[in-house]
Amino acid sequence: MPSYDFKCDKCGGKFTLFLSISEYEKTKFRCPKCKSTRVTQQITPFQVKTSKKS
Repeated sequence: MPSYDFKCDKCGGKFTLFLSISEYEKTKFRCPKCKSTRVTQQITPFQVKTSKKS
């Protein structure tokens, strides 16, 4: 399941959510610290793992 990193524009708190792609499309994100909806998704690196060798 993908992880999404966010930063709150109000309090500056950072948090990570683990959501499926369909959940991500439907969810209104809130800061868990101050409950603000003014959050910005952070760009983070990722790595893909496959079961077969290339």
